[in-house]
Amino acid sequence: MPTAPTPLRTARRQWLEQGQVDTGLIPDALRASWARCREFGLEPLGRPQGAPHASAAQLARALDHRHSLVAHAKPVMAFLNEQVQGSDSLVLLADAQGLLLHSTGDAHFADRAARVALRPGALWSEQWRGTNAIGTALAEAQPTVVHGGEHYLERNGFLTCAAAPIADPGGQLLGVLDISGDRRGYHRHTLALVRSGARMVEHQLFTARFQAGLVVRLHAQAEGLGTVTEGLLALSEDGWLVGATTAALELLGLARRDIGAATAERALGLTLPQLLAQGGAPRPLPRPAGLPPLWLRVEPGHTLRPRPRATAPAAPATDTAWRPLDALAALDTGDAAFRATLQRARRVLDKPAIPLLLHGETGTGKDVLARALHASSTRRSQPFVAVNCAALPETLIEAELFGYRPGAFTGASRQGAPGRIREAHGGTLFLDEIGDMPLAMQARLLRVLEAREVTPLGGGAAVAVDFRLICASHRRLADEVAAGRFREDLFYRLNGLTLTLPPLRERSDLPALVTKLLQAEAPERALRVDDAVMAALQRLRWPGNVRQLANAVRTAVALLDEGVDVVTAEEWPEEVRAAMEAVPGEGVVTAGDRGHAVRAADGSSRRVASAAVAAVDGDAPEDLRALTAARIREVLAATGGNVSEAARRLGISRNTLYRRAG
Repeated sequence: MPTAPTPLRTARRQWLEQGQVDTGLIPDALRASWARCREFGLEPLGRPQGAPHASAAQLARALDHRHSLVAHAKPVMAFLNEQVQGSDSLVLLADAQGLLLHSTGDAHFADRAARVALRPGALWSEQWRGTNAIGTALAEAQPTVVHGGEHYLERNGFLTCAAAPIADPGGQLLGVLDISGDRRGYHRHTLALVRSGARMVEHQLFTARFQAGLVVRLHAQAEGLGTVTEGLLALSEDGWLVGATTAALELLGLARRDIGAATAERALGLTLPQLLAQGGAPRPLPRPAGLPPLWLRVEPGHTLRPRPRATAPAAPATDTAWRPLDALAALDTGDAAFRATLQRARRVLDKPAIPLLLHGETGTGKDVLARALHASSTRRSQPFVAVNCAALPETLIEAELFGYRPGAFTGASRQGAPGRIREAHGGTLFLDEIGDMPLAMQARLLRVLEAREVTPLGGGAAVAVDFRLICASHRRLADEVAAGRFREDLFYRLNGLTLTLPPLRERSDLPALVTKLLQAEAPERALRVDDAVMAALQRLRWPGNVRQLANAVRTAVALLDEGVDVVTAEEWPEEVRAAMEAVPGEGVVTAGDRGHAVRAADGSSRRVASAAVAAVDGDAPEDLRALTAARIREVLAATGGNVSEAARRLGISRNTLYRRAG
């Protein structure tokens, strides 16, 4: 007797034959995903054409952009791989656009997965790969399982996939952690495993950002506090919720949008003084009747300062001193001109009718500011779509921006493509290097901005779009208009509010920037830059601006020996060291001494080079080296010849100590 078709098989047949599915055959979320895939122009049968794949250089840039996420996810992925070893599966990490960043797992299954491009560099958003755990988890912003025939594209039906979103402490979706394997090896516990992994990554990201702040730990049991299963909240000095893990939000029944918008009293039912009065011991959280019990432990941290008593009128609401921390506020590292730029941006943050135009030299952080503007707005849970107009060939930019119908041109995908403008619907469209857009495309973009609808190449009905527009250029568009290279009418349409980012050489906050970059690169270490080296860094012109500084800091941290917490001149890239030696000034790093910080036996820190220059101005480098060597021998004698302890006190590596002691 033939076996009756399963509900899923019946649903697929109905979808293919009728374009709809009877209620109750499949979950509503799966039906909604299939509907989205049809809107994207995907065909369930056959081989999809034109799905993008990042080049090695593009993948390297993506890894660089998501360095913190990847660094914290890799150990968790290795742990998950140990749990599923031998089950023909892969552990994968994707960013918020569905780009696969990293994978680990069974080599044999990795070869099978590569046949459907399930490998780093491929884009697994629903738009390109149909219903799948990674893309659908991103679309739904919740943990998702897609098994076998639930995949929209038939060619992916051999897979079983479970994925869970990863959010940063500010509530911004960073990416997805996924376990994919052969559908015959499906296990219902895989989703719980990948959810636990995502929470472990969030726990690490939170700890890295708020290790010195006011933190509230939450768990259903007192013994769970301090473990990776706890929920974590971060509060500002005046009691605003400025960070949280997904686990904490779920325990308290809050949403990601509450981060930055809720107070401690609303989140926990306790005012800030009441929380601080709890002390550092685990205590039960008072809860309304009917809610499960919760335990908390408050850690005031080093940054908590009491708010001044109101001896004068309270600060106005526009004063950023007490505003809840968000992505825009996190960019403020003390420079007055840049702070003024951020304050102007904040005034139009949720006014999408006013487009933003970002000016500044290459490397000043225009893309970083654009992402922060999106992450701080009410559209932060919607797509952020970035297009570099200078990186796209002129023959492709029209199809990339506006999309195309199936068969619109030679080589076009049979399924067509929605285009980047439609992808940004509901969110933010960032057009970088808009000054390099061809004139013909400028005219089409102007029509889209005026009509708020886009028509794909090849014709068809116009599609309404709603997005916040942010443009950026290192060129002055007014000059481009005068030269006839940019449309005047488009310039006036884009120029709602112009924000100019100062070059790094004109900013006064380089030490704070360096400290922030050090914390981002090595959150578990208390690194600092030697004082004289920092002074030399402030005298450089930094032609590559913040991007150059960030790359230099990353290199310096990578070259710094374990156990050493002082970054000296020796760790910086060669071109930075050469520039420091070439720029005159007191305490300049010379070719004879790479600027090692020497830490005295009592724990204080001083600069040998600066002291030498101050004491014997004009002396030869040999005198400086002799002073350095004498100081090293002095500390060696004080430690009884213990090289490791001497190096620790001096703040240098053992290798440097051996080299300098002679």
